[in-house]
Formats: sequence, structure tokens, C-alpha cells
Amino acid sequence: MRFFGMAVLPLAFLLSAAVQAPPTQPKAPAPPAQSAGEKTPPATPPAAHVLEPADLEAFFDGIIPLQLERSDIAGASVLVMKDGQVLLLKGYGYADLKKKKPVDPETTMFRMASISKLFTWTAVMQLEEQGKLDLDTDVNKYLDFRIHPAFGKPITLRNLMTHTGGFEESDRDLIVVNPKKALSTRQYLIENQPRRIYPPGVIPAYSNYGVGLASYIVQRVSGEPFEQYVQEHIFAPLGMAHSTFYQPVPKELGPFVSTGYQENTEKPPVGFEFVHPAGAGALSSSASDMGRFAMAFLDGGELNGQRILKPETVASMWTPQFRASDQMPPICMGFYQVWRNGLHWIGHEGDLVAFHSLFFIEPRQRLVLFLTYNSGGGANKPRPEVLAMFSDRYFPSDAKQTFVSLPRNELEEIAGTYVTTRREDTTIFRPENLFSQHKATVNKDGVLRIADNTDLRGHIIQWKPIAKDLWQQIGGQRRLFAIRDGEGKIVRLAYDFPAIQAQRVPWYQNADFVLGLAKGSLCVLLAVVIAALIRLWRRIFLRKRGLPAPQPGTRWLPFSSKAAAWTWSVLLLGLWHFFLSADDLMPATSAWDKYFYLLNAVTILAVLFSIFAIISALRVWKIADLRSITKWKFSLVALACLVLSVLAIQYHLIGSATRF
Repeated sequence: MRFFGMAVLPLAFLLSAAVQAPPTQPKAPAPPAQSAGEKTPPATPPAAHVLEPADLEAFFDGIIPLQLERSDIAGASVLVMKDGQVLLLKGYGYADLKKKKPVDPETTMFRMASISKLFTWTAVMQLEEQGKLDLDTDVNKYLDFRIHPAFGKPITLRNLMTHTGGFEESDRDLIVVNPKKALSTRQYLIENQPRRIYPPGVIPAYSNYGVGLASYIVQRVSGEPFEQYVQEHIFAPLGMAHSTFYQPVPKELGPFVSTGYQENTEKPPVGFEFVHPAGAGALSSSASDMGRFAMAFLDGGELNGQRILKPETVASMWTPQFRASDQMPPICMGFYQVWRNGLHWIGHEGDLVAFHSLFFIEPRQRLVLFLTYNSGGGANKPRPEVLAMFSDRYFPSDAKQTFVSLPRNELEEIAGTYVTTRREDTTIFRPENLFSQHKATVNKDGVLRIADNTDLRGHIIQWKPIAKDLWQQIGGQRRLFAIRDGEGKIVRLAYDFPAIQAQRVPWYQNADFVLGLAKGSLCVLLAVVIAALIRLWRRIFLRKRGLPAPQPGTRWLPFSSKAAAWTWSVLLLGLWHFFLSADDLMPATSAWDKYFYLLNAVTILAVLFSIFAIISALRVWKIADLRSITKWKFSLVALACLVLSVLAIQYHLIGSATRF
């Protein structure tokens, strides 16, 4: 979940080296002839370790304590199951550092964040089985408020399940730690409805809001509060005694909830994170309980004689629903796939500020892997590291890596600047997109690099083609696929995480161009500010009263131009600092509203001053006896004001202060 400023192609890079494609896929078209291709054999893989308790415990005892130390994580919990048998269920570190309370994998409840979504989709499918929901009907049919129309096509539950509802991102009040600021699901959904920026069913853009809609539909159709519905229809039948969606957790479960910590565990704990909407990320659960949920799915929707879904429903939920190519991992009905060494892991991950978890099932191997951390240090490297090392240790692959040669012009078609499809385009956070763009370049050897797309070592990943529009990581298994429009132009890139893509940025939205204009304009206005400060310094410290008379044909800048220069300078420098430190300020809450109202007011003031500065510049050209340098000075300042005014409107610095 995007709960703490995940602005840089979020989740698309989250799985790092662990989100990788298998060597072969059914339905995949045969690659082009290899006559001119390049073959790079991998290192000889070690023999597979036997998947048994002693070896698993040795493996996790070797890696988890190291991760806790290296990434400053307080505690973790691990579960591995095979064929219905628990092979490893173990806690590491502390659930409460101050009390030195160890993690108990049976009872310690971690916050599951986006893994919660799987329970929401399970509830939806239960109601679909009963004929109370239609996955392909306009969701407005089930709501007591309206989703705003767009693109002439309604959103369906199937769209929401595949994150193709077309919603832009929304951050406001996604997480609060003050119980007094907690909102009901309905209130949150009405107050924070995002705009739709894509047609439904076409472009994936991971959406917590969309899942929240589904959880509210469950509540409306069932006639029970969502938290109660899940408790009675999923947790109770499966015997998940240490699981709840209630926030805060019920009193009797309070002692079992792990404390959540920041990246530095010496800092104060984060506090209980209230997630809005609840269905998108409010679950608290234990490793043991998550094993029960996994086994119910592996056994066709039933556990110990208690059925929560029909076998055919489970099969449909694991059936691919959306992907860019048959050679890329798909998103199914709420679950998404992760590929490595021929394994098709299916499940979900979850992120809050403090808690970071992984829940995957391998249906063909009847294998379950669950991992959760209670500190901010678990956000990036630890999970993909475990998934990759686990897959390589117990299911090593000897598949050879084969690249193909393509014409230079085809290779270079992918070059350009891209931004994530999970973004805010119509809110006051739109300028954030300028800082999260990534440039794709192809060198003379035909190797593709995408800025900031790194592996677990922090090295920029290098890609080469294995087929037309299909690229693979050199020395790895990750893939990306180039998506073309009707005219054959590459418009998006699909990564291994199927719920997000990267979209090509048009030249007029390119950060180099936009920020170049903004910086140039700011420099002009800062020159005006610096000149004013120099005059002030001379007046105060050199005791020089007044200003020397201007040369004949010269005129000083009017008040409007100077005021515009000061206002824009303060505003832009403040915004620059804000967006550079946005991750440290997250999560965004309604407490920010007052600052955005102030931003609106200051921006409007700057635009008003700019209008008068532009009028002054136009007038000076009608005065015959003014020197050209004066006219150009007025015009340069006016042009800078005009550029910044247009950008401020284009990037919504003037707009709703409560939409972000």
C-alpha cells in the first residue's frame, strides 16, 4: 500500500530481484530465431535442498537474524507449509522492544496492510456465490452514493479486483494514528473519492480506494459491518482466533498486537495505524492464522470441514484476469502472481509505515510462504531477498538465458521518460510526478537501463531483448514488456508487478523541460529579490538613504513585479523543500488541509501580482523614450511570472485543498 510516500514507480520495483519470470510459459509465443542471438549461461545451480523442517530452520535462522540486525528491525514471524503440514512456524526478535516481549508466531498479531485485500475479495466472492453480487455490473448499483461518471463506461467489481478501475492515487487520511481522526468507511469513501484518469479495464493503477469500495459493498449487501462480516464468515469458520479487522483491535486481543517501529527502532514507536478504508489494509493477524487462510484456499475453499468458498470459486479467483502479455505475471481476482525458477507464487504483499509482510501460495507445489516484519526497515530489501533465496535454495533452475538481436531502431523505440500509472494527476500532489519520472536509455550495445531501477545490490538493472517488445534482466529473471498503441508507438512499460505500469511522459510534461522552465523563471525572480536585498543592505549598513536617480530612459520595476518575485520565490523554494522531504512527512492526513489552503492563497496572490507585472511589461513597450534594456527587464520578469502562473495552474497549486 502506498502509505508513506511510495512515489517512485511504487510496487513496480518493490519485489526487486524476487519478482521474476519463469524460464518458460504455456501460451507464450515462440521467440524469434536465435541465429544472431546472444546466449549467456547462468552459473551452475546448486542441488536443491530438501524441503524439511531442519533445513528450513537452518536457512531462516541464518537469514532473519541478519536482516533484523542489518535493517534495524525489531521482530519478524515466519511460516512455511507444504502439503498441509507446517514445516516451520517461528518468531524472531521482539514484539515489544521496551518490554523485551518475544514474537510468538502462534499469537503475536502483526498488521497485514494490503494482504487484507485478499479477505475483502474472499468476502466479495462469497456474496457472488449467493447471487447477491454480479462482478460485471456497475458498482453504483450497490452503493448509496455515486461514483462520478467518466469515459462513458461504468466501473465493475472485476475492474476493482484487477486494479483497472482507472482511479488516480489518493493519500489523504489513508493512515491516521490518532483514534479521534478515524473515519467510517462510508465517510472516507465520500470525502476522498479520487478522479478517474483511465478508462476502466484498460490501464492498471493500484488503488486502495477501489478495494475500499468493494469492502463497503460487502457491508451494504450483507447488511453487516464489514469487520463483523469477515469475523463471522471467514475468521470464525477457519479458526483464526488471532485475527481481526477492527481498529483498534478488540480488548481481549490487545495484548497480542505487536508494536510497530520506524526505520530506526531507537525512535518512538509508530503507534497503532488506523487504515482507511478498512478493507484495503486494516487486518491484524498472526502467522499461524495466515496458514489457516492459505490452507483453506489450497484445499478448494475448505478447512477442517468448514467451507468458506466453493472449489470452482477458488479456481476462478486464481485464474488470470489482466496482464500485458502471456509472458508476464498476471493479476488474478485480487491475487497477483510472482514468478521465479518456474514457481508461480500467488498472493499479496502489504506495507504500512511500520509493518511489512509477504503472503504467497504455490498451488502446484502446495506450498505456503508467509513472512512479516514490525519495523520500517522491512520495507524494501528483506522480503524479496527471502523469496529469491528460498526459491533458489529449494527449487533451483538451470534454465539458460537467451537474448536476441533486434534492429537498432526497434531497440531505441523504448527509450524515453516514464512515470508510474499509480499517481495523482488532478490534485495538489501532481508536482510529485516531476520527481518520480525515470529515464530509459539504450546504449551502443543494445542494453536497456532505467534510472533508479536497481537490484538487491543497489546496481542499476540491465536489460536485453528476448523477443520483440519483451526484455529480460541480464543475469536474472525479471522481465518487462513494451506496450504499443494503435499506431505502433510504445506508450507504456509493464513490469513483473501487474497492478502498475510505467507510462511514457509527453515532452511538455517531461521533468527536465518543466523543471527547467521553473528553475529558469525562479532564477530571474531571485535576481529581483537579491537586488532588493542588496539595496536594503546598503540602506541599513552603509547608511545610504534612498536610491540614486535612474539614468534617463530607465525605470525601476514596479511594486507588482517585485511583489510577484518575492511571492514566487518563497512559494517555490518552500515547495521544493516539501517534495524533497515528502517521504519523511508521510502519511498525509486531513491535518494538512490548512497548509494547502495557505498554499492556494499564496499561489493566487502570486498569480495576481503576476498579472499586474505582465500588464506593466506590455505598457513599457508603448513608451518611446525608455531604453531597450528597461523594456527587456520588465519583459523578462513578466515572462517568468507568466511561466510560473501557467505551471501553477497546470500542476494544481490552485485547486481543492482537500483532494490529495
